Amino acid sequence: MTDTELTLRRQMVQTCRKMNETGINQGTAGNLSVRHGDGFLITPSSLPYDGMEPDDLVEMGWDGTYSGRRPSSEWRFHRDILKARPDVNVVLHCHSAFATSVACHHRTIPAFHYMVGVMGGNTLRCARYATFGTQALSDAAIEALEGRMACLLGQHGQISLGTTLEGALWMAVEVETLARMYVQALALGEPPVLSDDEMERVIAQMKRMSYGLGPEEEGANDVARPRKPA
Repeated sequence: MTDTELTLRRQMVQTCRKMNETGINQGTAGNLSVRHGDGFLITPSSLPYDGMEPDDLVEMGWDGTYSGRRPSSEWRFHRDILKARPDVNVVLHCHSAFATSVACHHRTIPAFHYMVGVMGGNTLRCARYATFGTQALSDAAIEALEGRMACLLGQHGQISLGTTLEGALWMAVEVETLARMYVQALALGEPPVLSDDEMERVIAQMKRMSYGLGPEEEGANDVARPRKPA
């Protein structure tokens, strides 16, 4: 194992533990994968994150073969998403409470708040239900993620994507935050939804600023010019 791979494995374990620390995951639920070499690394099946070590992560090929521990039961959608989406390197899946609550009603979250746009469109879609670990679930996830960086899984949980581990974790926390706000807003009735035109402006602004996607260009969010020295 190279030093680069060992560093990546350590970062994956750290990200998994942060999933639990932030409250978006519990116990042995959830899983994480990262594009690596001629395939990807993925968390093993049924191993609590607090006892996971870098060597426990499973190396898988695109053909579904693996070495070491048995991979997560959800390896199919990790593989298929990474194959279908060359723009992402990380797939994070968890059963965060509010996102899962919304998914249990098969609800797509509309643009009730402008931050829905950070997922890449004017909705946070909910994929149709399919049995966990199956090709049918993978197919449903791929469909719901078209043009998006996250989706809900009907009566299951959420998937968030990223170019980096930090970005995927950030996205998963944002999905959970939006789901919580949506559930609370529904207590007052169906919230108003921002127009498609406004969401186009929001998404264009987010792309210009790399909002939530990486370091912003210096001055990207400025509304005034810096003062010149006297």
